[in-house]
Amino acid sequence: MTLSREKYPESAKHIEDAIKNGQPRELTINRSGAKSNRKASLKGISKVPGKDLDEYPFAMCKEGGKGAHVRAIKRSDNRGSGSFIGHKLRGLPDGATFEIIIVD
Repeated sequence: MTLSREKYPESAKHIEDAIKNGQPRELTINRSGAKSNRKASLKGISKVPGKDLDEYPFAMCKEGGKGAHVRAIKRSDNRGSGSFIGHKLRGLPDGATFEIIIVD
């Protein structure tokens, strides 16, 4: 699936940087693990006022959780991209794989 750098610049940059730093490009949907993955990925990371902590790989993916790349980004960017990605993946079952391709 594609993600617009123009619409979601901080999310797009975070995904690109995470992949450049060794995080996987291909991700596997595992919605049932999202809550525990989010807790593990954010453990020990301080919140930043006015920002969201964004994780890649996403919490809803098998590859998410401990060791995920985490960055504080604008709330509107994080929540907008999260909603967009969630909508695009809605019909895919757990176990399905996908990649995020950043486009201009």
